[in-house]
Amino acid sequence: MIGRAEILALVPHQGAMCLWDEVVAHDAGRIALRAGNHRDPTHPLRSGGLLRAVHLCEYGAQAMAVHGGLRGRESGGAVRPGMLVALRGVTLHVARIDDLPGALEGEAELLMEGEASQQYAFRISHGGVLLAEGRAAVVLGDAAAMPG
Repeated sequence: MIGRAEILALVPHQGAMCLWDEVVAHDAGRIALRAGNHRDPTHPLRSGGLLRAVHLCEYGAQAMAVHGGLRGRESGGAVRPGMLVALRGVTLHVARIDDLPGALEGEAELLMEGEASQQYAFRISHGGVLLAEGRAAVVLGDAAAMPG
């Protein structure tokens, strides 16, 4: 298992904006993660006291970022920053998530990869119940542009 400190070293999202707490499993094509911050009243994506399900798209995008960071580290190559350019086929099965007890479970699967882009499918669940799913496309930048 990979903890939060290691996740923070892999992604540009820092502090409370880094949404995942731990990586449960991963390989070259898939990642599974957990987070419990959706109940935090100071969550940076909350508005009007609520954390809406649309923000699960950000959880999905960050799952992709963690996966990319792990793949880069394991290949010994530089990690290339990604910019989310499209969401497709997103289905939200709930309206909000701040009232859910227990951890969120996320997974992202690499569907396609080119020289300068990637497409992933993501699914976010809670207690075995699907909350959100969709696909996301990322354009990859120059590894030299990464902070740090």
